[in-house]
Amino acid sequence: MRIMFVGDSMTIGSAGDFTWRYRMWQHLNATYGGPYRIVGPRRTLHEPAEDAATSHAYADPDFPDAARCHLAGWGEGWLHMAPLIGDAVRRHRADTLLISLGLIDLGFYTDAEQTAENVREFFARARAAAPHLRAVLMPVIPNVRAAGDPEFAGQCGHFNELLAKTVADLDTPASPLLLASEPAGWYLDTATYDGTHPSELGEHLLAGAFADAMEQGWEVGGPYRVEERATRAVLAG
Repeated sequence: MRIMFVGDSMTIGSAGDFTWRYRMWQHLNATYGGPYRIVGPRRTLHEPAEDAATSHAYADPDFPDAARCHLAGWGEGWLHMAPLIGDAVRRHRADTLLISLGLIDLGFYTDAEQTAENVREFFARARAAAPHLRAVLMPVIPNVRAAGDPEFAGQCGHFNELLAKTVADLDTPASPLLLASEPAGWYLDTATYDGTHPSELGEHLLAGAFADAMEQGWEVGGPYRVEERATRAVLAG
């Protein structure tokens, strides 16, 4: 199994973060019995002082360099990743994508319908590079802007409806797609540190949602012990 994380600022993380990618790496090491690699063209975090992906300052300095691989970017969405995914899948021989995208698209670039079309373009290019590729997709998790902007909240809800339809349309036995559930217990004041980006608790909740989808849909890994790990994260914080 060759996993590629694909996402926006919630996935790349910022200097000093653990990231949900790190939590997933921990989970797979603990529960997955087969060989796997984390692959992708990027390894860094976003550095706020430079507004660029230049930081290597993960919260755990022992997070192995090879496990830091990803295809994620601050301010990047389906619009940006669709042109990149074919080459990234081909070069890194990814066969499993864990994808969290859409919030930035709806916030700045495209409406729900246009964003859904970019999802289809993304998978057309990904499958051209790897016809038997599989993926788990996270719905858009409404952020603090959605809480105060009904129009934006409506776009998030509409896109999630379109995303579910797109996953159902594109899912095939040869190239299965799973739609993860929005993380249970995602409250902006505890699961995020700024109304959008995941806190340590939020990292666990995101990783747990992906892990549950993989375990239930494909029997990959085991259940993610969200309650235990998340409680430790809150106490540590």
